[in-house]
Amino acid sequence: MPEISRRAFGGLVGGGAVTAVAGTSATTEAATPAERPFKARAGGRPGRRPNVLFILGDDLGWADLSSYGSPHIRTPHLDRLAAQGVRFTNAYAGSATCSPTRFSLYTGRHPGRTKGGLAEPIGNRTQGLDPNHPTLASLLKKAGYATALIGKWHCGWLPDYSPTKSGWDEFFGNFGGALEYFSKLGQLGDYDLYEGDATYQDLRYYTTVLTERAVEYVGRDHDRPWLLNLNFTTPHWPWLTEDDEETGAEIAARIRAGNVLGGLRHNDGGSVEKYKEMVESLDASVGKVLTALRRFGQEENTVVVFASDNGGERFSYQWPLSGAKSELLEGGIRVPTILRWPARIDGRQVSHEPVYSPDWTATLLELGGARPDPAYPLDGHSLAGYLLRGEDVPERDLFWRVRGNRALRRGDWKYYRDADGRDHLFDLAADAREQADLAAARPQLLAELKAAWEKIDSGLLPYPAS
Repeated sequence: MPEISRRAFGGLVGGGAVTAVAGTSATTEAATPAERPFKARAGGRPGRRPNVLFILGDDLGWADLSSYGSPHIRTPHLDRLAAQGVRFTNAYAGSATCSPTRFSLYTGRHPGRTKGGLAEPIGNRTQGLDPNHPTLASLLKKAGYATALIGKWHCGWLPDYSPTKSGWDEFFGNFGGALEYFSKLGQLGDYDLYEGDATYQDLRYYTTVLTERAVEYVGRDHDRPWLLNLNFTTPHWPWLTEDDEETGAEIAARIRAGNVLGGLRHNDGGSVEKYKEMVESLDASVGKVLTALRRFGQEENTVVVFASDNGGERFSYQWPLSGAKSELLEGGIRVPTILRWPARIDGRQVSHEPVYSPDWTATLLELGGARPDPAYPLDGHSLAGYLLRGEDVPERDLFWRVRGNRALRRGDWKYYRDADGRDHLFDLAADAREQADLAAARPQLLAELKAAWEKIDSGLLPYPAS
């Protein structure tokens, strides 16, 4: 790959108030005093297998945290988490919408390798994650982990699909892609809060309910390592905070009347201020769970990963990225991502390495001593060697496919096809906003990346006729 540089994209640096420095190589970039370029801890010992707490925000934009540059949203708990670990500036979701990214995280594979992963997102009871497919949970469970999923599943509905059919010992949450935060009316218009496979009645604000459940799980007397997937719906539509029960009731009435198109497509409601309140509510909830980790002696040997399932929607702050949820411009797939593991990884660090959802599957399996199923080879690459031993992240292509868009990232270069079928080439190190199209100037490189995308795509399932 003679045309591909190995320089790491600088993106944004620093904690708190952050300054865009796109075009600055990580090899020459000066980190702020609060953050330094990532370096693995020297002389680390293997130690005990860690607990894993993987927290997902929902439709949270790349720069919606103050540690990622938001000028108006304050997220002190997530900023503190970043200061205690590693903040990734070039981290991506596995897709541009909710359920395909969850498929990629749970399976460690491209969403297009499974029939259910072709839905963007899942919207009916016939689609879902095949219970026979190995998952992060089933493989860690086989290796001796306790497993739980609290919050949004969005990989299929009962009776055929459920977290408890795919490797999680326990499930408390919603099956669909969205729900009204008080009534719990969901994407298909019915009540959507479950404990296991049975409905659970609780009409309080959903984020509060999930937080309480997560704190309870963390505080148990665990006799073995555990995996907890904590999937908030915040700040996904409908944009409601704990003080908005009356507005929630109006939305619930519209859902019952069938006027909200499955609870996912929406053109009304919300504001920048309301969205800000929701993100800050999410931050406070994460803070309570992190406090529980410390209070119950679980903090030191728990790997905490925080990320979003895709890029932000209309009220997100994404500068300098362009695009948003549902498309493969950077704003639709680049997401805030933080990792903390006090027992093995130093804090106040920043990594500019490109990583994405399937990588975390491979990484967590390796850290937990679990082996992937050889019949279902992973598309992600483990970052354990990079995080623990200072090894280089392997050279590879990051691949995305959604209806109407395609994208592939190799080093700093990104190949992108828009909804009109036009191919583009961007140097993300110099142009994170994807405004300077270099396709005409670098036709050979464009052809190489296009061919690489098509080679991966040829091994995936085709989209069904729409």
